[in-house]
Formats: sequence, structure tokens, C-alpha cells
Amino acid sequence: MNLSAPLLVIAAGGTGGHMFPAQALAETMLARGWRVKLSTDARGARYTGGFPPGVEIEVISSATFARGGLIARALVPLRVAGGVIKSVWRMMLDRPSVIVGFGGYPAIPAVAAATILRKPRMIHEQNGVLGRVNQIFAKRVDLVACGTWPTTLPEGVEGHHTGNPVRAAIHDRAGAGYIPPGDYPMSILVMGGSQGARILSDVVPPALAALPSDLLRHVRVSHQAREEDIERVAAFYAENGIDADVEPFFHDVPKRMSEAQLVIARAGASTVADLTVIGRPSILVPLAAAIRDEQTANARGLVQAEAAILMPESHFHVETLAEHVTSILSNPQAAEHMARAALSVGKPDAAEDLAGMVEYLATKKNNGDGQKP
Repeated sequence: MNLSAPLLVIAAGGTGGHMFPAQALAETMLARGWRVKLSTDARGARYTGGFPPGVEIEVISSATFARGGLIARALVPLRVAGGVIKSVWRMMLDRPSVIVGFGGYPAIPAVAAATILRKPRMIHEQNGVLGRVNQIFAKRVDLVACGTWPTTLPEGVEGHHTGNPVRAAIHDRAGAGYIPPGDYPMSILVMGGSQGARILSDVVPPALAALPSDLLRHVRVSHQAREEDIERVAAFYAENGIDADVEPFFHDVPKRMSEAQLVIARAGASTVADLTVIGRPSILVPLAAAIRDEQTANARGLVQAEAAILMPESHFHVETLAEHVTSILSNPQAAEHMARAALSVGKPDAAEDLAGMVEYLATKKNNGDGQKP
């Protein structure tokens, strides 16, 4: 490791929505010769398996009022303050050139420390609506990068549309050739995310079983389900003669998505970014429990481009879903149009654009100038 190389500190929470774009930026900055540290909490550290080995993981205490009992919530300010103090100390010992926050409460200590020390800093918001932590810091950072456009921002805050960086494994399949539906095996990828897989497990299997027999006999399904739902979902597919791979987590999503004729999924920011980079037709079901309805905002660009069908949970019924799947799989020309439309709204170079903003901030710090990204 070259200790004289500039240091980037990435601060991110423990969900894929925060960690995937953080990982993509880490990969890009390492390739540009930077040192990279990831600042997260103990929960977030469990989701770092995909990060390159050159990234140093710093586990810093943080907390949220959204979890735990009364005592745990009462201790939140103390835990966060402790994390901020630790982050300040570490940044004084190993001075970062830039700090980038990707949201989530584990990002609070590092971004707060950067604010206290007046370090060059920016945030990246994956969704079309700012998350709570990014709302706190939006007016306290030098730049705000937006993964979804348009993004609702506080008054007076200017956003830069970079798109959502995707992992190298996704980027490697950018614009992968799409095989339209036809009289041969057709793959459907079903992904619910960590929070919203249950309703997909309830509705998708019977909807696929209701497809016309001339379509159904060609369908192959990759279905991501919660652990407690796997047995019943797999049994339903088997009983209805549907070839299905049902797993709690797919480690090869890039491969499965690139081979799919159709994706049925939640509208998480990372999923939407993957769809636009690889280019696949989709049926998107925004998470109704999302407080700011950010998943509907995430899906807007794909829907407006005619690359996706939006199905709010209130309309996500077996019969309706079966009709939509049939309309896509029985019309190769329309499916191909959806795939091309998805690519038209993609930002495959989002990680490079975000890296450019990082280096702009570093240059601005060193020279008191710099070319605005």
C-alpha cells in the first residue's frame, strides 16, 4: 500500500442500497491510485464481503432511533457522539483528502467528523428522495451527487446527476445483448430485496402458474425469497411444473439479470441502476412501507421511458400481474423495445463521474481552485 497516496474515506450504512454504490466507488478510486477506507458500524461490516481487499474497513460506533427498546434509544446520542469523536481522532492521525457519505446511520460519525474538521466532503443519494441522514448533511457538504433524477432536494441545495454507481460485475455486462421472448427457454428473475420479498413470494408464483400454457412451458424462474418462505415457494413452483431456483440470496445477480427476458422486482435504487446498465424489461413493485415513497420516485425514469411497468402494492394482484407478464413475454418486439428503453436512461459511467467529483474536491482543497464537475 502506498501511504503517500491520497486517502478517500467512504461512509456507508449496512444495506445493499448504500453499500453497492459505495463498493463501486471504492473499486474505481483504487484503480485511480487512491487509498480507500470504508467507515461503517458493526452491522454494516457484515455486508463488506464484496469490497476489494485493498479497502480498509473501519468499524465505528453509530446508532438509530428506529431500532431497539427505550434504553437502546436513550443511548443513541452517546453512541453516535462516541463514534464522531473516534472518527475525528482517526482523521487527525490519517488525514483523508475527501470524505463521501452514502447515507444510512452508520455514515453519521465520519461525515460529522469531516464537517467538524472542515474536510472536503460530499454525499451521494441513491434514491429520488433524500434519506434521513443525507437530509441532515445536504446543506453541510461541498457537493451533493444524485443517483436518481430528479431528486427532491432542500431549497438552495444543488444536485449533480451522476447516476448510481454499479459494481464491476454489473458494469462488465453493460448493454449485454438481449434475447427477446420466444419459443425457447425464457428466464424470469424475481428479487424482493431485504425488506420486501414477502409479497413477491405471495403473488408471483400463482401469477406465473396462471400464464397461458404455451408460454408457461418455456418459463424458467430465479426467485429470491426470505428464508421462511423458501420451502413453500419452491414447493408451489414444483407442484405447478415450473422450473424454479428459489434462494434467499443470489451471488450471481449480474449473470441472472443479463440472461433474463423479464425482471420482477422492488424498485430499490441499486436494482433500478442495474436494470438500466444491463438493459432489461421489468415490472417494478415499490415498497409501500417506505416512509418517503422513494421507490416510486426511483422507478419513475424507467416507467416514463416505457422500460418498466409500475405496479403499486395496492394493485399487485395475481390476475393483473399474470396479464402484464403475458403481454411482455408474448410480444418480443415490445419486450425488445423495453430493453432498449432501459439502456436509454442508464448511467453506466456513474462511478467514473462520482470519482471525478472526488478528485475535483481534492484538487480544490490543494489548489484553492479546480474545474467544477
